[in-house]
Amino acid sequence: MAFVCPPRNCAQCPRLVAFRKENIIKFPTYYNGPVPPFGSIDAEVLIVGLAPGLNGANQTARPFTNDYAGDVLYPILKKYGFATGNYGKRKDDGFELINVRVTNSVRCVPPQNKVTGDEVHTCGKFLIEEIGDMKNLKIILTLGSVAHNAVLGVLGYKKAAFKFAHGAVHRLERHNLLMVNSYHTSRYNINTGVLTYEMFEEIIRKISDILKKS
Repeated sequence: MAFVCPPRNCAQCPRLVAFRKENIIKFPTYYNGPVPPFGSIDAEVLIVGLAPGLNGANQTARPFTNDYAGDVLYPILKKYGFATGNYGKRKDDGFELINVRVTNSVRCVPPQNKVTGDEVHTCGKFLIEEIGDMKNLKIILTLGSVAHNAVLGVLGYKKAAFKFAHGAVHRLERHNLLMVNSYHTSRYNINTGVLTYEMFEEIIRKISDILKKS
């Protein structure tokens, strides 16, 4: 199965297409298209987020880049050896991931940072192809319940059997994968105390320890 990234002019989700057209007018220098994943297809870890941020990945064309969520995610990945270089909030900053790939459940920026079930389902074809193409994949880290449910959906697991909980580790037996849950590294979650830097660092430490033992 060859991984297919949505084309720049992907027209499968009418609401997202309409929002894209608005943003092309408002922000003509932005990328304004389905954002490609970041990191090697040979990685052992796949991090799945919600969707691109309007002034983050939608602008830079790299997941979590120039976005508060990336300010949390990328330095902690580097601390645990999953990245090299300096994260400069630009696609051309030279920052590189090591053994990690970052993607989103929905590849286009949604209005008010909220996706619909239909959009998650439609974009699921790209997520399942991506997972299928990652031959060395061992761990999927889902940031938030939307990503958690998106992964379960495309892999064909019953959501009721795998409850989302921060820090939970689920064994997906049929695919020989582990799925680790974390609250999303969004500004809202950090500001409200739902997630702290220490809590997220513990998640990345846990993943690092699992890989060392595998």
